[in-house]
Amino acid sequence: MQDLSRYGWLSVGAALATIALKFWGYSLTGSVGLLSDAAESLVNLVAAIVAVIVLKVIARPADRDHEFGHSKAEYFSAGLEGAMIFVAAAYIIYVSVVRLFNPQPIEEIGLGLLITVVASAINGLVALVLIRAGRKHKSLALVADGKHLMTDVWTSAGVLAGVALVGVTGLWWLDPIIALAVAVNILITGRRLVLDAGGGLMDKAMEGEDRDEVDRILDSHKQPGRVDVHEVRTRVSGHRQFIEFHVLVPGEWTVEYGHDVLSAMEDDLRERFPGVHIHSHLEPIEDERAYGDVHL
Repeated sequence: MQDLSRYGWLSVGAALATIALKFWGYSLTGSVGLLSDAAESLVNLVAAIVAVIVLKVIARPADRDHEFGHSKAEYFSAGLEGAMIFVAAAYIIYVSVVRLFNPQPIEEIGLGLLITVVASAINGLVALVLIRAGRKHKSLALVADGKHLMTDVWTSAGVLAGVALVGVTGLWWLDPIIALAVAVNILITGRRLVLDAGGGLMDKAMEGEDRDEVDRILDSHKQPGRVDVHEVRTRVSGHRQFIEFHVLVPGEWTVEYGHDVLSAMEDDLRERFPGVHIHSHLEPIEDERAYGDVHL
């Protein structure tokens, strides 16, 4: 796995820039809506720093203590980011409720909104870079960080519209309502990240089209009464995919011929899933013991 931490540093730089801009906007306006947006950017900074560390870890080659590599470290990044989002949401909810019972006018709305637009543009550009790189390199940490930044962009858009509405209508109590809506939105994002991280740590199987492709490829090599496949299992660990299966062939075949059949299956799987880790097992199709391990 190549070192992708340069993308993490890009996220750190974006977080520092947007924090400075958004807190500046809040200091000018006094809007808790803008404060909630700035608080989410603090979460972005923590998440970006964790992502840099994790991307460094997963780039390490397998060793004696971690013979399957370090790819699962990505799930700790996504999980921590989700947890930090919950903390930010709790803070936003607290400030919003206080302001809801003590509404205050917003000042310098035009300049505050302009500053937030600039910050959102930075986040949007970096988010697209991270998501594209994460999908290309199959990195959950980069995709999670990019999606979080993109969520921040949509959050900021909602805040901008809401604060502008407050300025037009003069209904100052709308400001904390907007902030509460932001809190709910990021809670949904945090829940999704925590669930994704939990699924990975629990050895979640390949899903959707990928899992269907595994079955299709293996089925294409079956020969009724001569070649069969069972005990097919898959799992995903960060950017790595794992496939296990047993191949049953006539016991009279030579080891070399049976191995050729099995290797053809593996070659097709590796062509479809570059870098996949495959564990396969050859068994005689006539031996009843070959069916004793079928439990899925």
